[in-house]
Amino acid sequence: MTGVAEAHVIVSGRVQGIWFRGYTQRVAAAAGVHGWVRNLPDRRVEAVLQGERAAVENVIEFMRTGPPGAAVIDCVVSWGPAGERFHGFDIRY
Repeated sequence: MTGVAEAHVIVSGRVQGIWFRGYTQRVAAAAGVHGWVRNLPDRRVEAVLQGERAAVENVIEFMRTGPPGAAVIDCVVSWGPAGERFHGFDIRY
């Protein structure tokens, strides 16, 4: 991927137990964004998103609201240079 943007995202609120990771994976894959998403022990969700900046921003916009049943309180985004290159989008456990 040329011009790869990378965002590290932490989402808090009611974001576990409602398929947040699965929906994020679908949205990211449809947008051509690579990376991963996982639940954190403190009930937040963490993701690393890589791709064209506009596509990454679209996934972040989804994460700010989440799927049905979610109640996002905060979505913290940190942009940086792409580190490890990911192929596809995984749910990590």
